[in-house]
Amino acid sequence: MDPAMTASVARLHPIPVISSATTVQSLAKQHFSTGKLDAQLLKRSAKNVIETESRAIYAMLDRIDGAFIAACELIVACTGRIVVTGMGKSGHIARKIAATFASTGTPAFFMHPAEASHGDLGMITPDDVVIALSNSGETDELLMILPVVKRKGVPLIAMSGNTNSSLAKLADAHLDVSVSQEACPLGLAPTASTTAALVMGDALAIALLEARGFTSDDFAASHPAGSLGRKLLVHISDVMHTGTELPKVRGSATVTEALMEMTRKNLGLTAVVDANDQLIGVFTDGDLRRAVDDADIDLRSVHVENIMTRGGKTIGADKLAIEAARLMERHKISALLVVDQMGALVGALNFYDLLRARVV
Repeated sequence: MDPAMTASVARLHPIPVISSATTVQSLAKQHFSTGKLDAQLLKRSAKNVIETESRAIYAMLDRIDGAFIAACELIVACTGRIVVTGMGKSGHIARKIAATFASTGTPAFFMHPAEASHGDLGMITPDDVVIALSNSGETDELLMILPVVKRKGVPLIAMSGNTNSSLAKLADAHLDVSVSQEACPLGLAPTASTTAALVMGDALAIALLEARGFTSDDFAASHPAGSLGRKLLVHISDVMHTGTELPKVRGSATVTEALMEMTRKNLGLTAVVDANDQLIGVFTDGDLRRAVDDADIDLRSVHVENIMTRGGKTIGADKLAIEAARLMERHKISALLVVDQMGALVGALNFYDLLRARVV
């Protein structure tokens, strides 16, 4: 590990490690018998977990090596799907890795090893790549199905904490996710080891995402639901007002006519356009207040083009709706006009339209 990195980890709060089951049990009896939790003990235990798992993650930096590159090359060359498998806690991590792959441009699914030996092996084709997770590398349910996988000629990537295990020896690429200790003081519950496997899976997925040039539009295609999907999929054209709902007046309109248009369309502004619907400005209640404060302006006779804001803030119909929200926030405005590439008015929207679309 990089010495600077080691020093960084060492600067974390020095927390004594509870190293034996006897100590844990005695502390538990001492504090739980009173019916109260010891806040300091809880904090010390929690911080120890974070510190232990942080060290486990940093230790893997030196293992991003030729084996990692080989695993990436196998996945990129795959014309089928990535089949991720594991048993117990490793199985839960395998499910998450498969989901991350699938959402970042690498088709993948999870296969339960016990179910695989009862027929689900038929889901694997010669075009696939299998990623198998096992901390010991000796999980019976995995070792039972892997010879069949190998006979099919399917490449195997293994993640384990034992480089000399049966799983590691069967693999075409073995990723070492070993840890020096678990965060569990009993050394029994998979904690640091599962975190290390999860991080290695993320490292694979994101490295491949960048290598493939995966974009936010690609990401949105597999995330249509929820706030994330809306931010990446909803465009200005989906929420803007058009046609008879679009507030607009000619530059020669009176202030009264402009105010009536604003009231009818209820967007807090009106566009000011020429005879060809080219945008020349925008009129808002702020323009009206400024005109009222100017003693030289006669509101009964002045044309709106003389007191409007020339140009105004605009956006294209093909932009994401979330970009409109950012533009409004940046300029402290509540509505925008939408124009085409030639500067012609095509729509308008305000902050409430974005709220209704649940973009913000």
